Amino acid sequence: MVGPSNLPPGFHFFPSDEELVVHFLRRKASHLTCQPDVVPIVLLNHYDPWELNGKALEAGNQWYFFSHATQSRVTPNGYWNPICADEMISSGSCNVGLKKTLVFSIGQPSEGIETNWVMHEYHLLDGSKGSGGNTSSSSKRLHKKKGHSKTECNNWVICRVFDSSCGSQESFHEEGMELSCLDEVFLSLDDYDEVSLPNK
Repeated sequence: MVGPSNLPPGFHFFPSDEELVVHFLRRKASHLTCQPDVVPIVLLNHYDPWELNGKALEAGNQWYFFSHATQSRVTPNGYWNPICADEMISSGSCNVGLKKTLVFSIGQPSEGIETNWVMHEYHLLDGSKGSGGNTSSSSKRLHKKKGHSKTECNNWVICRVFDSSCGSQESFHEEGMELSCLDEVFLSLDDYDEVSLPNK
């Protein structure tokens, strides 16, 4: 079973968009081991989103997995439908990937009932597998030696799926901030007047 237990004790998987593209998707596309190697491969069109538990990496109310890019995104009981323009993902001054946002609908395409399931699907930009956003010569030699084509490498995507009705912590990454354990404790208190600090 894939889940938080695959991570070392005390660690939580909560990557930013940039980290998903640079540290995971780029390495996967270059046939290099991801560190930590905790994100599994899931065939997107084989499962509905509520079936990802135990198959994808679970992190809070989000599921992460590698998959192959597909045009239809049709599952046994529904389909993933893009809902807005693609978002550019940058690392430093370089654009390294694209984020597509999709919503899951139950039923046949164009006739389905929209659900609360949301997916962020991350794609590499052409030539972004090497360091600094350019394909290195050593990376080219590696792919040629192993017989991996450029098309095959660009076929990988990494996905983040979550039920939006349960809330999402995505906004903290978008604002460049993340709650610490102490922040979460203080925010969980109903009455801040009950918090007392020692006198100096």
